[in-house]
Amino acid sequence: MFAQLPAWLRIPLVYLLIAFNTVVHILLMAVLTLAKIVVPLQSWRDLCSRGLAAIAESWLHVNNVMFGIFTRIDWRIRLPQDLRPDRNYLLLCNHQSWVDIPALQYALNRKIPFMRFFLKQQLIWVPLLGQAWWALDFPFMRRYSPAVLARRPELKGRDMEITRKACERFRRIPSAIMNFAEGTRFTQAKHDQQQSPYRHLLRPKAGGTAFVLSAMGDVLHSILDITIVYPDGVGGMHDMIAGRVGTVCVDIREHPLPQDMVGDYQGDQAYRERFQAWMNALWTEKDGRIEQLLGELGPR
Repeated sequence: MFAQLPAWLRIPLVYLLIAFNTVVHILLMAVLTLAKIVVPLQSWRDLCSRGLAAIAESWLHVNNVMFGIFTRIDWRIRLPQDLRPDRNYLLLCNHQSWVDIPALQYALNRKIPFMRFFLKQQLIWVPLLGQAWWALDFPFMRRYSPAVLARRPELKGRDMEITRKACERFRRIPSAIMNFAEGTRFTQAKHDQQQSPYRHLLRPKAGGTAFVLSAMGDVLHSILDITIVYPDGVGGMHDMIAGRVGTVCVDIREHPLPQDMVGDYQGDQAYRERFQAWMNALWTEKDGRIEQLLGELGPR
């Protein structure tokens, strides 16, 4: 019934409900975050981190229910059979739209540990959400231009240090580390600028993935290779709520950890080349899968 409301009414109504849901859950998180800060015991802080993740999962669940009520998306979710919320996973996914994030949450919330993303440093200033991401131990990455690195070479590798510290925290609680390996959303202009060898993907950036594997390889259970496809065309959040995003396919394959893919990515050139070749092969397979899924589902 609610999915039949006109878009001019449905869009502000859904955003209002999401905002209300966000404020309620963030207030709950603020109380637990204060408790986490004032008691300097690591075991207590780890317990609080689990509680914060449970609150965040509740927030996502309510959002998912609203998306189910207010949108007419035909979800095509393909999952491995034995996913568990008490295991550690590294997630590798293509990136096309802001809809990718609610699609991932719709497919995986409470089936695996709470997903954490590597975020741009500027996002910490987003009202309410930035502080919530900080409380949930999302790592914030600061990118430096070549000009800045030339002036201040000591900043080189700072993002890898942030990754290392984040991974140390994630070792103590069940974690699902999400990596959009392309580093940015796909557009045809970016594809052409990169001269990407893939039809539907940008070139993957291997460094962050390699560093996570090196820092957490002994506690990760497996890699989840996630492919998101929009057979009716890619749209944004407005399009999703307005009913202009028809079918969303989330195809997830589970891969064992590559046993020979843990090493020194920055210092070992042979390892770096080997790891890049592994990532490129994974991306070639993903590109073919996208082509196959588009052919199977096609525009409605």
